[in-house]
Amino acid sequence: MENYLLSQSNSLLLVVSISLIFSFLGIFYSKQFKGLSNYLTANRNIESFSLTLSLVASALGAWILFGPASAATWGGMGAVIGYALGTAFPMIAFIFLGKKIRKDFKKGSTLIEFVRKKFGKSLFKLVLLMSIFYMFIFLCAELTAVAFLINYISGTELWITSLIIIISTLVYTLYGGLRASIFTDNIQMIVIFILLIVSFNYILNFNADQFSLAFIKEKSPHLVSANYVPSYTAGLTFFIAVAATNLFHQGNWQRVYAAKNYETLKKSLLVSFLIIIPIVFFMGFSGLVAISINSKIIPDLGFFTLLLNENTKYISLLIIILALALTISTVDTLINAISSLIVVDGKATFNLDKKTDYLKLSKYIIVGLSIIAFYVASKGFSILYLFLLADLFCCAFVITIFYSFYNKRLNEKFAYRAIIIGLIGGFLLFPSPDFSKSLLVGTMIEKDLFNPFISQSLLFLSFVIATFLPAIYLKIKKN
Repeated sequence: MENYLLSQSNSLLLVVSISLIFSFLGIFYSKQFKGLSNYLTANRNIESFSLTLSLVASALGAWILFGPASAATWGGMGAVIGYALGTAFPMIAFIFLGKKIRKDFKKGSTLIEFVRKKFGKSLFKLVLLMSIFYMFIFLCAELTAVAFLINYISGTELWITSLIIIISTLVYTLYGGLRASIFTDNIQMIVIFILLIVSFNYILNFNADQFSLAFIKEKSPHLVSANYVPSYTAGLTFFIAVAATNLFHQGNWQRVYAAKNYETLKKSLLVSFLIIIPIVFFMGFSGLVAISINSKIIPDLGFFTLLLNENTKYISLLIIILALALTISTVDTLINAISSLIVVDGKATFNLDKKTDYLKLSKYIIVGLSIIAFYVASKGFSILYLFLLADLFCCAFVITIFYSFYNKRLNEKFAYRAIIIGLIGGFLLFPSPDFSKSLLVGTMIEKDLFNPFISQSLLFLSFVIATFLPAIYLKIKKN
């Protein structure tokens, strides 16, 4: 039997207790707020402090415990900076996009509504499908990540953790909607802040001589070298991918509409931006330190190798609580976001009977998707490749959709063509699951005929082309 840091019974007690506490709080609080407006946009009455905590909690999921540190071990300082800026950048973008959409669609609640009214009855369905696909993959990723972590610490089977979290989160989120999500986000974010401060302080105290740029330069100089090309490509890859996907996250758009007024929104977004950057940067930097201490570490566990070097039960408990708060705050956002899309845009999409209750329909669909997400998480499937595929879709859509905010003459035909061109260009270079080749490089044309930079930077180039090819096409058509 493996020597786990925490017993399975203690771990399960913690998972059940915390999940039930948040479920109870969500239901109890949202009882006083009834109606569809509260479910979708919290009655457009959220104050700055509450909105800021909710924006940060929704942006930071359990992925921050794995992703930035893992990326840093091969992408260097560039990956750390790209991850941090990519996660935070949408907050700045929403200051401008939020102002525009709140002005033009005062009673709106989704991005898809804008696309539908702007372009008609076809393109919005593609954007809707892409948004739901991305958020569903995100849901699978969060459940898988927290299940893996708790399995690593206590040996608890993956399906047990993922089942408890998905059921408890579904209960309060489908009952209270955005009101319940924002309220629990606030509590979760306060818990997250406290535990992150404790974690960071612990790491700095026990790794004082090693947690520095000088140590990394000594042990892994290439990771912080200005001449390390993967640092630049990784940084741009993460910035483009993370920023593009978050701009299509319906949970963010709900919060844009939920703000009491534009000044509240602007202030909350600016503060969120300033909070997110140092948190993600620290997580990434911990990966640089971890790989510099031990070059044979598992990349995903970079942060934990620093935090758990003393193998203390106290720190193990702290990590589980932190991971649960991060996961539940993200999962409830995703559940409510997908539900709101179906409620608001379901009628135009499905064209069902006029008496159809789309709120009830959305809950059935969410339960169905949650069952699939639970299955994926319980099996421990790697969802990284699907995540990257969802990122590619978002990259192909991002410039065309948000350019249309400010260009009244952009019609559906040109928008469709721009997106398809971006998708085709991106897919031609999008790497195979083993990242050794792509449709164009190594399949249609011999890999040896390409410059080594191209064959070694397929993911980076696929994202760049998918993002900027539509812009080139729209620029040509404009002229």
